[in-house]
Amino acid sequence: MAEKGKLEMKLRTKMRRRGLARRTESSYVSWYKHYVKFHGMKHPVDLGQEGVEDFLDYLASVKKVASSTQNQAFSALLFLYREVLEIELKEIDVKRAKRRKTLPVVLSQEEVRRLLKEVRDGVPAVFVSLLYGCGLRVSEGLRLRIKDVDFSNGLVWLRDAKGGKDRTVTLPGSLEVQLKGQVQQARLLFEQDERAGGARVSVAASYDKKHGGRPSRSWEWYWVFPAARLGTDPADGETKRYHIMEGAVSKWISKAAEKAQIPKRISAHTFRHSYATHLLQKGVDLRTIQEALGHSSVKTTEIYTHVIHAMSGRAGSPLDDL
Repeated sequence: MAEKGKLEMKLRTKMRRRGLARRTESSYVSWYKHYVKFHGMKHPVDLGQEGVEDFLDYLASVKKVASSTQNQAFSALLFLYREVLEIELKEIDVKRAKRRKTLPVVLSQEEVRRLLKEVRDGVPAVFVSLLYGCGLRVSEGLRLRIKDVDFSNGLVWLRDAKGGKDRTVTLPGSLEVQLKGQVQQARLLFEQDERAGGARVSVAASYDKKHGGRPSRSWEWYWVFPAARLGTDPADGETKRYHIMEGAVSKWISKAAEKAQIPKRISAHTFRHSYATHLLQKGVDLRTIQEALGHSSVKTTEIYTHVIHAMSGRAGSPLDDL
């Protein structure tokens, strides 16, 4: 067991040096634990290629996981073997989980208006409006730093977003006043932390060290949406201020959807889908929307055209011709 504990630490260390997201780190460690548990706590070195294939087959055949889940497990194990154990896996021959083609849940503009009206004032109202107004992933909104909001140019900078790519999106003019108010509230918390011994936030360790520890203590790197309480950073065990948790956002949205009486399965990502669909309805070209969403391929963005065609009634219905 001690050996496996050392391997987990080695796995975490390798991912942090590579600058992988905290969520990716948690996911990869979780898959590593599932993997060794499935094989009766045997060491991954003793399992090799066959062990990986058996586990991935089990996920597809027995657990019936989605293809994205199986791919995530494979990526985690590939990182473990290649980067940590330095063992090269050959081409993996396993049963592939079936890939379902699902269309995104989209709100109408009226439904968005009703839902935003039910989100309580303050941080929830600003954050949820930002998700829809900029088409952000919830993690992108949570990780915004003070330096990422460019009021003078009307831009929001998304640094090291999914895929390791930076991009910019337009800051909605109707949200500027509220967002400035949120920044002012964050400033009060920053000054409170300063008086208590120094404001500390999570910054990539290598970058922070290179600049003498200044970024993690600076206003520019402070969160736009800081958490109410301090916490322990798992990367170094130090007490720091983190951003608000994703679970809180889910609660805000689910309660608002219930009050608005919208009978749809609504999550934070629904606002991103709605953002893209409503831009298409306005006549914004697909390529521009692809860049705003940060999609690597326009094919990913094309899914919204299917929704638009159905909503526009292009095909029509023979029932209406009777």
